[in-house]
Amino acid sequence: MSSLFLSTTSRDIPIVPARAALLFIDVQNFSCHPDGGEWAMMPPAERAAKRDSFLAHLQSEVIPRMQRLQKAAREAGLEVLYTTIESLTLDGRDRSLDYKISGFNVPKGSWDGKVLDAIAPQGDEIVLPKSSSSVFVSTHIDYILRNLGVQQLIISGVLTDQCVESAIRDACDLGYLVTQVTDACATFGEARQAASLSAIRGYCRQVTTDALVAELSA
Repeated sequence: MSSLFLSTTSRDIPIVPARAALLFIDVQNFSCHPDGGEWAMMPPAERAAKRDSFLAHLQSEVIPRMQRLQKAAREAGLEVLYTTIESLTLDGRDRSLDYKISGFNVPKGSWDGKVLDAIAPQGDEIVLPKSSSSVFVSTHIDYILRNLGVQQLIISGVLTDQCVESAIRDACDLGYLVTQVTDACATFGEARQAASLSAIRGYCRQVTTDALVAELSA
């Protein structure tokens, strides 16, 4: 194993494809499609304030970047994984207390729980349904990543200041070197995006899509 993985002094370590994976967080019909269930459950005023601008930004800028990341990761031989909000039951009785209080349930096997077609999994790429904010809490992703030999985790997805942040913090505490692709993450509005990126900066390496694609292609 390369000695760079023995370093405890820096997060700014380039990606080694054989030891890295790309993880997309919650890029699914529920919250990233105009007909998604999250929008249907929102009060009309909140939906009007959030949906159209969020989806427009996602479709015009963020999804194309995710597609570039996905292509570059596949070409470089990285594992590509996905997590979606989806209960293990139809009525959501297994979901977290927070999700129950929030009032939404993505039933097992539902359309809402599927990865968005624009970045659909290919072949046997791994999809992990989760029923809490952090994929590390409600799935066995840590076990899977260790079995795959992954030490570096690249993260992209939504929402930047919620499930993405949760994944980054937990991954770091579990010993992974995390790279957040800043412009391939999205949340509701520029202020929330900027605040999240600033708050999580101390946990991970932050790069743009252009920088990471160039790195993987080198």
